[in-house]
Amino acid sequence: MKRLLTVFAAGVPLAAAIYAPSASAAAGDPAATAYSCVSPAVKAPAGTRVESVTAVARAAGTFEVPAVFPLPAVHIPDVPAFCDVTITLTHPGQGDHAHVRVWLPQQSWNGRLQSVGGSAYAAGDYGTDLAAAVKGGYAAATTDAGVSTYIDASWALDADGKVDTGLLQNFASRSQHEAAVLAKQVIAGHYGRAVSYSYFTGCSTGGRQGYAEAQSYPEDYDGILANAPAVNWDEFEVATLWPQVVMNEQKTYPTGCEFKAFTDAAVQACDADDGVRDGLVADPDRCGYDPRRLIGTVVDCEGRQLTITADDAEVVRRIWDGPRTASGRKLWSGVPVGADLSGLAGTTTGTDGKPVGTPFPVPAEWVSTWLKKQPAFDVSTITYSQFAQLFKQSQNEYDKIIGTDDPDLSAFRKAGGKLLTYHGTADQYIPTDGTVKYRQQVEQRMGGAKKTDDFYRLFLAPGTAHCGLNGQNSGLAALTAWVEHGKAPKTLAATLTTASGATVSRNLCAYPSVSRYQGGDIADAASFRCSPASGH
Repeated sequence: MKRLLTVFAAGVPLAAAIYAPSASAAAGDPAATAYSCVSPAVKAPAGTRVESVTAVARAAGTFEVPAVFPLPAVHIPDVPAFCDVTITLTHPGQGDHAHVRVWLPQQSWNGRLQSVGGSAYAAGDYGTDLAAAVKGGYAAATTDAGVSTYIDASWALDADGKVDTGLLQNFASRSQHEAAVLAKQVIAGHYGRAVSYSYFTGCSTGGRQGYAEAQSYPEDYDGILANAPAVNWDEFEVATLWPQVVMNEQKTYPTGCEFKAFTDAAVQACDADDGVRDGLVADPDRCGYDPRRLIGTVVDCEGRQLTITADDAEVVRRIWDGPRTASGRKLWSGVPVGADLSGLAGTTTGTDGKPVGTPFPVPAEWVSTWLKKQPAFDVSTITYSQFAQLFKQSQNEYDKIIGTDDPDLSAFRKAGGKLLTYHGTADQYIPTDGTVKYRQQVEQRMGGAKKTDDFYRLFLAPGTAHCGLNGQNSGLAALTAWVEHGKAPKTLAATLTTASGATVSRNLCAYPSVSRYQGGDIADAASFRCSPASGH
């Protein structure tokens, strides 16, 4: 949900681009058949009980997506008629109620299932991505996992103040698998034949859910498009509170204008590191810009003249460097150079007129609710030493249930699955290094880069913010071509936004290859070529 990027940047809708249906996908010509919309008979997935099944016929036209805080309502035009099936599941003895929604196009079904993931603490979609999938000819599915909305973590603790492990398991992976099982049943019953191909698409939380499917339920989907994935959840969720801890401990709160000045200076300094000055930093880890170089610079901030101080530079240095223990041991990656620092290092003016930190809700909720078990806990009181303790606690308590970082994808490879991911190098919420680290671990486990490329490809998008590739991203089309026609993507076509706000055409290179300038118009993808990265 791109609108959530504007408010809290937790997701983005995926393009409904599709590859031309294969003969098998079009078999039976469902476009020529009219289907009745009735409540289907379904078999409960193992360990569950079906509480109810409903079906509502939705007429073609504008679909109204309800307002769900912090997002406003959305009006989506030109949605074809579909049958809206809702199945309510419970796990006996656990008191949960998970809702699975399956949208079935009444005409022109392309023979495929597309399940869509969630954002932040929402496990599924409220209609935006479902509508896009149906408009693309897919039968679509999602689940709320029995939890709540984007930034509502009220479901985390039970009446005794203990973590509700059943709901956390739902959110982590269990409900996504059950939704896949049910969606395939509903589709087969509605159309009279099984799906030809099944896909999962998601970004951020949705990206993590896609990786969870590949790791734990390798036969659910033929193809998974999992972007900016929130893998290593137990680690990066704590790590992304680090900028607030730094500001509080250093007692320095740079404004958004000052943060932008540091980012702009770093991009300017490191822009040409990849061989061309195009307003994009291809590899933030290679950027050695020292924020102290900006000390004394005057920044115009909405009519106020602010001078960058040594304290400001130290805050930025620590945020870019990432969380460390009191002894200096590295815990996780920091905010990438080139990313918007104000996303995780947000500030506002307190009642006394002095600046105070405004933590990003997702890591703040994780620490206060799942770690401290005190939803009202004041995260601004966390010291450097306490931070390191919380980081270790999160690893110990939650890695197995929601870490989503198991590099053994042998069952997924054996099942013939394909996993495709893009991640922006300027992601301000999920450090790209975590995804790269996971890919490297998979390579080590699965026999090297070439063998991993047979079923899993990663594309890094220079200068791209969290879930920020626009609708011209060819990810789903590339995934479909790979699954159905064996055409593994060497590149992904994308439109990138430079530091100056200009748009340029690029072919994203499959990791570990990198894009090298060959001469010509820097806004034209043809001026670049993918080459092996040095040192890999």
